[in-house]
Amino acid sequence: MAASAVAAQLYTLREFLKTPDQIAAGLKKVRQLGYEAVQVSGLGPIEPARLKEAAGAAGVRIIATHTGFDHIRQQPEAVIAEHQLWGCRHVAIGGLPAEYRSEEGYHRFAREASEAAKPLVAAGLTFSYHNHSFELERFGGRTALEILYAESDPAVFSAEIDTYWIQHGGGNPVSWLRQLKGRCHLVHLKDMAIKGSQQLYAEVGEGNLEWPAILGACREAGVEWYIVEQDTCQRDPFESLGISLKNLRQLGLE
Repeated sequence: MAASAVAAQLYTLREFLKTPDQIAAGLKKVRQLGYEAVQVSGLGPIEPARLKEAAGAAGVRIIATHTGFDHIRQQPEAVIAEHQLWGCRHVAIGGLPAEYRSEEGYHRFAREASEAAKPLVAAGLTFSYHNHSFELERFGGRTALEILYAESDPAVFSAEIDTYWIQHGGGNPVSWLRQLKGRCHLVHLKDMAIKGSQQLYAEVGEGNLEWPAILGACREAGVEWYIVEQDTCQRDPFESLGISLKNLRQLGLE
């Protein structure tokens, strides 16, 4: 694993990236922290061409996005054009739309998302599903996440495993990564700490997840991009991203 395989998930910095000027300045700060790549999510309004310009000026690559499922389904040509403009191969959705959050809905989403992803994959992109913990609810002996991956088309429906949320739902990030070998291009790295009985988001290496085993499973699974995210930070979010990167390097990134 090389340092260039690590990216910062910009959702972590969403409160600082609300205008085009803030986005440009924020991307430069991300590069100064040591990140060479970013996932685009949670930004304020910005034209695709201006985002490309800002990323180029900062010296970072856009390697993945979180894109709304309706946008993917209704305007695949626009999604493809945006990602080709950015030189970005990986399209993911940040969460399951509310209308699919039922036992029947998981079966339906697996089918419908597989169809919606086909134009993206045909254009050389990938489509990935980002999990939370609610997909670890069981229906008929299977978790919803098992339903999604069992009933979707593995040729077009890939995984963006989120380590925190798998752990939060009572799952094991290592076993999920191994189960999805060859189908998991992206992984979200975030840690979980405990304060009293409260679960807290933490910088990678500052909580209780077993990172040597997780990173080993990522390598086994063929993960392409290791994306650092922290939904809520206990300190300045830029500082949190920097701590995570430092700890990942100490865990053997370089």
